[in-house]
Amino acid sequence: METESEPYVRLASLRQLHQVMADMNTARSLADTLQTVADGVITALNYEMACVNLVRPDGDLVVAAFSGNSAAEALITGRVGSRESWERRLSMGENWGDLVFIPHTEGWVLDDDDVPQWYTDGPAPRFEDEWHPSDRLFAPMYTPGISGSSCGELLGVISVDRPRNGRHPGAWGREALQMYAFQAAIAISNARLRANMQRALVRLEREQQALRASEESFRQAFEYAPSGMAIAEMGGDQHGRILRSNDALCRLLGRPASAMRRYSFSDLVHPEDIGTLLRTSAEGGRAELRLGRRDGTYVWVSLRNSVVADAADGPRFLLTHVEDIEERKRRELQLAHRASHDSLTGLPNSAELRSRLSSRLCRRADAGGALESLDAAYGHPAYDVNGHGFDFAGTAQSYDGGYDHHVHTVAPEEGRDDGAKGLAVLFCDLDGFKSINDRFGHNAGDAVLIEVARRLSRGVRDGDTVARLGGDEFVILADGLGKADAQDLAVRLRNEIIQPIRAEGRAVRVGASFGIGWAHCGMTADEVLKSADERMYVEKRSRPKAHRRAG
Repeated sequence: METESEPYVRLASLRQLHQVMADMNTARSLADTLQTVADGVITALNYEMACVNLVRPDGDLVVAAFSGNSAAEALITGRVGSRESWERRLSMGENWGDLVFIPHTEGWVLDDDDVPQWYTDGPAPRFEDEWHPSDRLFAPMYTPGISGSSCGELLGVISVDRPRNGRHPGAWGREALQMYAFQAAIAISNARLRANMQRALVRLEREQQALRASEESFRQAFEYAPSGMAIAEMGGDQHGRILRSNDALCRLLGRPASAMRRYSFSDLVHPEDIGTLLRTSAEGGRAELRLGRRDGTYVWVSLRNSVVADAADGPRFLLTHVEDIEERKRRELQLAHRASHDSLTGLPNSAELRSRLSSRLCRRADAGGALESLDAAYGHPAYDVNGHGFDFAGTAQSYDGGYDHHVHTVAPEEGRDDGAKGLAVLFCDLDGFKSINDRFGHNAGDAVLIEVARRLSRGVRDGDTVARLGGDEFVILADGLGKADAQDLAVRLRNEIIQPIRAEGRAVRVGASFGIGWAHCGMTADEVLKSADERMYVEKRSRPKAHRRAG
């Protein structure tokens, strides 16, 4: 029976997959490894065609191996696709774990990019999971040795086509392809390493003709290495003291070689990273930490240790490789910024707005005196970005009108303007924006949103927050305002917005409706925003439609 034979089929497939992976790791060269990877997709994973796209040193991807169709192989092998086009492909479609599937209904937008491809058109699928000739399935390969493939550098992409059963791969098939790509990345990296090692061995064999030539080779490799290197004492009272440093390390830290000999790495490391340095093992240890420059600043480095030993005395020295990772750390900060800011306007996004608002608010005690949550002064926001309460361990202070290290946010009293100041929340909704999108297109609408964001940012104080909540809705957080101040601010911002805006070569105008809410402790971020939103709609309905755009 089919249901009874399935375990046997799965076992046979696993055996075939195991054999292919063994072949990948025993191939004689990098070229053989790449071809084995492509062939293995056909023989072990039951696809009709497979292509291995390898990242070149310049970042673009070249078709390095192909299997399954000789005509397609002759057409695209050796051709190059730009990194930009590949990143676009890997960022669209559906994510199946680490795999990327782009159905034929979406893939048409990629027909004109520069990625080599062999896709053809075909009839619409007859059933839900039938494979279409223009479906695309990619298995990215990332550098091994890093926890989580999304954190490693892209090594290449396996692209597959036409499953033999004519259907989209199920859970097992997806897992198998994802695992295969992971193992292929290891095999390719190992093949490159073997090739490099073979070249190094050839060099060493030539250099070992004389001890002096060998020492000179090491001196040059050490001195002229593009990344920092140092030799330090190992053991004894002087353990860790730097004996020698190369030019790259001296330039990186802005310290002359003579001064470096007075230090150990523990003297140079940032105080907050000393624990990381101490936890790094002597041999093969890795750490990412900050080292101090001569000018008092710090630079992020990746530090890796190797032991240098001799036959008589055993371990003698510690060879430390220091790689500048400042740029990578900067990119990580940029990614964090992108996660919290709107990609179109550059303003804080909805999640960041709620986070900033929640950090100013705490929940008051209930009737029994128990605290519902701690305030942000302890580093624990009272609410997440959706306004939901957190449960966490912390030190709660007894409620006596406030918490230690937290100044309660209090709203001015309703119906009075006695000069009291609070945290004003201005909810802004554009009037007439939809008609611009409808008449002139979304590019014009985007230009309007960008300009409105600029005008709002220009019209507030330093320290105030202007955020894009979504669509044509903006929110301003302005602390220390009285009621009259908040109303004046809304009028000034509305007058700025209604000025003509250049979009797609024409002048357009939008209006704005403002609702002013007040945040105070005891409210959630969503409650504050809802209050301001409701006031905005009251204000919008109170003005004739014909006059909204004119303010």
